[in-house]
Amino acid sequence: MKLLAEVQRADRLVAQAAGWRIPARVGRVLSVAEEAAESSKLWCGAAVAMAVGGGWRGRKAAAAGLAALVVGQLVSNGLGKQLADRPRPPKEWYPHDETDDRPDSSSFPSGHTAAAIAFTAAVAPTWPAAGLACAVPAALVAVERVQSGAHYLSDVAAGAAIGLLSARLTRTRCPVLLRRTLEPAHLVP
Repeated sequence: MKLLAEVQRADRLVAQAAGWRIPARVGRVLSVAEEAAESSKLWCGAAVAMAVGGGWRGRKAAAAGLAALVVGQLVSNGLGKQLADRPRPPKEWYPHDETDDRPDSSSFPSGHTAAAIAFTAAVAPTWPAAGLACAVPAALVAVERVQSGAHYLSDVAAGAAIGLLSARLTRTRCPVLLRRTLEPAHLVP
């Protein structure tokens, strides 16, 4: 119980400081990253670019990324938010109006972060350069969720953990499915 109290205290301190500590220009960059990632648009666009321009490796990375993203979204939004009814941080803690745009759903866990990390972590083993390119906006999205007042730090940490586990599950449990889906028919045993 003491650990939970410490996590809640840290959440409160970080949330109260986050909106005040980030310069306005950085806040705008974070907002652009979050808007691009809204409804997984950024990750779907990245998957299309990888599939079209990356050959076999790009198609495999895109498929793994999208599969992990779906798992991460199902676990975070379909299950996690339904089980944990955590309110979002209080609007009065933030000096900006970004809290006006946040959803009414449970704060725990961060679905944006789960999707971003799931996609990135599933892409990286197949195509490290693409994984690195995806890691930058994924990190920006995670920071933005706290800075904007949409989530507490522990919500984002839980979303990241869900994303990592989703990528691992997808890559270890679904490789045959991904291979059979992507390889030309004459190569599949």
